[in-house]
Amino acid sequence: MLTNEGYVQTPDGLRLFFRQIGAGPAVFLPNGFHLFDDFQHLADHRTLIFYDVRHRGHSDRIAGAAAGIPQDAEDLETLRRHFALDAVEVIAHSYTGLIAVVHATKYPAHSKRLVLIGPMQHDLAKQYPAHLTGNDATLTAVLGQLAMLRNEPRLPDPQAQCEKFWSILRPVYVVDPANASRVHWGRCELPNERNAMQYWGESVLPSIQKLQFSRESLAAAQADTLIVHGTRDRSSPYGGGRDWAMMLPNARLVTIENAAHAPWIENPPAVFEAIKEFLSGRWPESAKKVESLEP
Repeated sequence: MLTNEGYVQTPDGLRLFFRQIGAGPAVFLPNGFHLFDDFQHLADHRTLIFYDVRHRGHSDRIAGAAAGIPQDAEDLETLRRHFALDAVEVIAHSYTGLIAVVHATKYPAHSKRLVLIGPMQHDLAKQYPAHLTGNDATLTAVLGQLAMLRNEPRLPDPQAQCEKFWSILRPVYVVDPANASRVHWGRCELPNERNAMQYWGESVLPSIQKLQFSRESLAAAQADTLIVHGTRDRSSPYGGGRDWAMMLPNARLVTIENAAHAPWIENPPAVFEAIKEFLSGRWPESAKKVESLEP
């Protein structure tokens, strides 16, 4: 299937890199290049637009003032206008789900459908009961190894240092260790990605901590929203997915049992069939309304 690559320029002069594949209704995947290999088959009946948010991947780095989630949401609106779409459909993984939600809240008339996979919880300070998180021995071991890595001399090759970091981190994202090798998210050949953790700590995370979500503030976000969440997600607690399903006006939750932060790797049929059904305009049978934090 043919792909088209290019850049979209933002009002403040930065270029956002995108890769477009397929034909039909357009779906954006913010920061989605680590999803390309696994998700491109969804382009059979739609156009998928994978793009790098600013300061990530092939997109331009930020000069001067820091950005963060609100700016990323504005960039999504810039992309909508560039591709001349009345409203966006978005598949967002992890923290990029916040980009989709902020955009849907600020531009409700231009937000149609959202798929949030393992979205980061709405309030980082909120603590969930242990059975609604993926905290386990694997997470403890990986955090310990990362702490040791920070105390070691850095390798002279930045790409090799980045790859070493990801070799330690990737088991966190799956329940079955045999699937860790299928997590190809590092993109360490790109300078932006070798410095991604610094940008995360200095710009993205502080911007997330300033966000305040409530049922009232989210009332404007009328887009149908499918939340797909693994019950053993160590990065974004499953309880957070349930919270989103209760707080967003038109949301339902697909629970993926015994899956972590990459549920499409661990249960492809359950994840992709639900997404296909939803993007076709129907709620999948597995999508449930949530009325309580407890399952």
